[in-house]
Amino acid sequence: MYRDIPQSLRALIEPVVGDHGLELVDAEITRGPGGALVRIVVDTRAGDGRVPLERCAEVSREIGTHLDAEGSVATPYQLEVSSPGLDRRLAREKDFAAARGCEVRIETRRPLDGRRRFRGELVAFEGGLVRLRVDGREVAIPFDEVARANQVYHFTPADFAKPGRDRKAAAGDSR
Repeated sequence: MYRDIPQSLRALIEPVVGDHGLELVDAEITRGPGGALVRIVVDTRAGDGRVPLERCAEVSREIGTHLDAEGSVATPYQLEVSSPGLDRRLAREKDFAAARGCEVRIETRRPLDGRRRFRGELVAFEGGLVRLRVDGREVAIPFDEVARANQVYHFTPADFAKPGRDRKAAAGDSR
């Protein structure tokens, strides 16, 4: 979650991301036996997830330079900069507000009514509460209790259509 990004890391990353005309959605550092993994998620200011790969690479190079200069991450480390993707991570209040009407998965920090995982339609986000319709009933989850949340993408036949197929059909090409 955006609010869980350590302030020192956010202060280093956010200006770089902003200079590239993007917004920081989330960042985390995980440590393993092979070193650290720094995962950064960025989005356009429009919040449409359409961040070109080249832009992610530019941001990655610049952030890598800053991380190396500051020595804020133990070496060796691997750096990943990506856009939100199909299973869009909901990390900021504005992400939840924009996902209203969509299906989402939420994991809470501790059990609420005996469960930590919820999946349903995001009905509303207001007053610090995420309201979901789960199994026909409405559930209210305090935003501060959300540990992880993602929008659920539903594939359609159009997702698997070959590019240009419609243009050939429209032009009368029967190949």
